Amino acid sequence: MNAKEQKKLEKLQKMRHSMAHVMAGAVLKLMPEAKFAIGPAIDNGFYYDFDLPRKLTNEDLATIEELMKEIIKENLPFEKEVLSRAEALEMFKDQPYKVELIQELPEDEEISIFRMGDAFVDLCRGPHVEDTSRLNAQGFKLLSIAGAYWRGDEKRPMLQRIYATAFGDPKALKAHLEFLEEMEKRDHRRVGKEQDLFSLHEEAGPGLVYWHPKGARMRVTIEDFWRKEHYKNGYDMVFTPHVGKSWLWETSGHLDFYKEGMYPNMVMDDVNYYAKPMNCPFHIMIYKNGKHSYRDLPYRWAELGTVYRYERSGTLHGLLRVRGFTQDDAHLICTPDQMQSEISEVLRFSLFMLRSFGFSDISAYLSTMPEKSVGEKERWDAATESLRKAIEDEGLEYKVDEGGGAFYGPKIDLKVKDTMGREWQLSTVQFDFNLPDRFDMTFTDNDGQEKRPYVIHRALLGSIERFFGVLIENYGGAFPVWLAPTQVRVIPVSEKFEDYAKKVERSLRAEDILVDGDYSDDRMNAKIRNAQNEKIPYMVVVGEKEMNDSAVSIRVRTGEQLNGMPLDDAISMINEKIAKKEMP
Repeated sequence: MNAKEQKKLEKLQKMRHSMAHVMAGAVLKLMPEAKFAIGPAIDNGFYYDFDLPRKLTNEDLATIEELMKEIIKENLPFEKEVLSRAEALEMFKDQPYKVELIQELPEDEEISIFRMGDAFVDLCRGPHVEDTSRLNAQGFKLLSIAGAYWRGDEKRPMLQRIYATAFGDPKALKAHLEFLEEMEKRDHRRVGKEQDLFSLHEEAGPGLVYWHPKGARMRVTIEDFWRKEHYKNGYDMVFTPHVGKSWLWETSGHLDFYKEGMYPNMVMDDVNYYAKPMNCPFHIMIYKNGKHSYRDLPYRWAELGTVYRYERSGTLHGLLRVRGFTQDDAHLICTPDQMQSEISEVLRFSLFMLRSFGFSDISAYLSTMPEKSVGEKERWDAATESLRKAIEDEGLEYKVDEGGGAFYGPKIDLKVKDTMGREWQLSTVQFDFNLPDRFDMTFTDNDGQEKRPYVIHRALLGSIERFFGVLIENYGGAFPVWLAPTQVRVIPVSEKFEDYAKKVERSLRAEDILVDGDYSDDRMNAKIRNAQNEKIPYMVVVGEKEMNDSAVSIRVRTGEQLNGMPLDDAISMINEKIAKKEMP
């Protein structure tokens, strides 16, 4: 971001922060007994968390918007005051969330408030605009109401959060609202329900995904492609258990630094077991099953391993944040001499996989050694340089996150932009200097000495669940032919042609094309409309002429019409689209 863009962003954030105070002032007018938590500026807008005497409604949002516009018209100044701790505690004695924040401030930290005329006063560092006349009453919009636990802790009170967007410029606001409308149409939860791909059931366990037949078809397609390409790229598949004794997680260190993210223990034969949050210790146990020479390395072991992590209920979000998911996982175990070639190859493979699913705008983030770390600095330096070289050799744009690596090794994160311009973090290539030491991993080098191998964690797609959610939103449910859960729907013009329609269906299915037929009592136009709404790539319509000519008429999802095409030609065309991973 250049200096001009940074200045523009700072101006926007100041405006949005000021708008959060205006919103809080409007809520105070509507409900004088309101308790206030926090109200920061965020990307594209702001929010404020409230403890209120009743549940907000969408009608309340409209009322609050009008009250905000009235406050803006009053040209109220934003004025800063510095208070002592005692003065601040006295001022906010009836606001428990503010009192908690004040009590947590360091003794030597300045405590400041901002007054917005007589309409609202808040514990705040600022900055703000000079007065409300600097705010555009037509440049903001309240969007939604959500629940939010105080401090993100589900054991604390549930507050009501109002989300809003603000750009100051009505044209920019209009463009952003149109963007949000398109995002809503593409929301993977909405599309998943419309196309019957998956479901989640709070009553049966939050954050656990149920794959329906159509979604399962897509998952099989994704996983089959994943396995095929891994075998082609020199990987071996492994399968590991879902649970392990506490000894495993004590040795790996997970019970020391990750226990809050793990499911509670279960006791069997008076021994504690834990559901696995990661696959890595299991892969290491396979390695520990025998002795290894430098001639055996590298090992490339891949697994679609289902893991379980305890995510707080307030953070769960469709497929994008779940508690049980299948990790697209692999571990590379290699000698120091093999490190560069392995890193270069795994980065190339990562890019190939992402591009195969239609992602072309890819950038890299290199995270380096933090202050607290394990492993020799020489290893960190060599590993970091190998990551940097691999990125540069691929010609990727990248940013360096100095000190942002995990304590056990540097890493590359690959982020893709979808068709809406949103960025998603998918692939990760992560060195690990911790587990080889903890599990005493060794190999015999060509000098006859026992040495530590390098271990590289690698996830190409991230997790199957999250990746599926990203795919849905990227394509808005209108998938390339190879990924579509139903690639072809056969539609007879009338009941008289059902036998021929079923023959066409069998011919397509014999070519491994995902096909179904609509033999309902609906009119033909309704059947086509239903298939169009399901975003099925090809609608194959058959009637008397098609039956007599052993042909089909095809209506493409795009609206294109291909009449009287010989059936063999239609099959060849569809198979070519599948093979090339193209849109219909």
